[in-house]
Amino acid sequence: MIYEVEGDLMLSRAAVVVQAVGVHDPMTTGLSRKLHERFPVMVESFHQWCKETQAEPGQLWTWGESGKAIIVNLLTHEADDDPSRQRRPDKIALNRCLKALNALYHDRRFSSMAMPMLGAGERGLDWPEVKDMMNSQLGDLLIPIFIYTKQLDGQLAHEPGL
Repeated sequence: MIYEVEGDLMLSRAAVVVQAVGVHDPMTTGLSRKLHERFPVMVESFHQWCKETQAEPGQLWTWGESGKAIIVNLLTHEADDDPSRQRRPDKIALNRCLKALNALYHDRRFSSMAMPMLGAGERGLDWPEVKDMMNSQLGDLLIPIFIYTKQLDGQLAHEPGL
C-alpha cells in the first residue's frame, strides 16, 4: 500500500530508504546530502561500484550496514561533467529502476520502504507522471510504502503500519 506522508524522511522507521541518484553522483544535495553525512562510507562504496561495474541509468545499487537502514539508490540519470549542476532524471531509467525495485522486494522481502517523490520536484519530472509509474511498478506490493511529498525537518511522519 502506497501512502503519501509529510515529515522528515531521515526519521522514517521504514526498513528501506530509497533515493534517486545519478551515475557517480557526488550526493551533495537534498536527501543524498543527508544520507552522505550520516553514512559517508556509503558514498565511497557507491563510487567504487560505479567504476567497477560501469554503472548506467536504470540500475539500482543497495547499501546497508548491520543494524542500520538499507539504502537503495536508483540510478535515474547520467552524471554531469559539472558537479554543481544536476541533470534531469530520465523517465525510462526511472521506470526501469522502479521495476528493479519491485524485483528486489520480491527477492529480499523488505517489510517497508520510504522515499521522496523520486525524480520529481525542482528540475525534475512531473509528480503525477512519476506517481503513476510508482503505482504501476510498486502498487501491488503488500508492504507499506511511504512517499514523502513534503519534507518537514525534524518532524516525524505518520507512517501507518509502523
